[in-house]
Amino acid sequence: MNNNFINQGAGTFPGTPLYSGGNPIPNQEAMAQTYDQDFEQSYIENILRLNRGKQVEIYASYPDSTEWRDRIFSGIIERSGRDHVILSDPKTGDWYLILMIYINFIKFNERIISSAEFYPSN
Repeated sequence: MNNNFINQGAGTFPGTPLYSGGNPIPNQEAMAQTYDQDFEQSYIENILRLNRGKQVEIYASYPDSTEWRDRIFSGIIERSGRDHVILSDPKTGDWYLILMIYINFIKFNERIISSAEFYPSN
């Protein structure tokens, strides 16, 4: 078998090494493991987790709804996951589970913490 070419990864599973000249090339999955374990990737769910407890306005659109086409949800970030965010509204006592797929943008009224380096010292 000739290993003097780059295997472009077609049909390989994540974490399977790619080869160039018989030497493995780290792929994205392997590279993620080389970073410091405290490193937070900049995904919306992680940014929302870092800002838990802050007041926000979430602008969402529901294109298939005539009654709820565009909505603004105001509240405090309670939790977030890969596909959702949970808000509580202390004024009304309402809680909202909003799917990320419907969110257009999120408005903060204070500075946004976007990485773990901004954690206050405990």
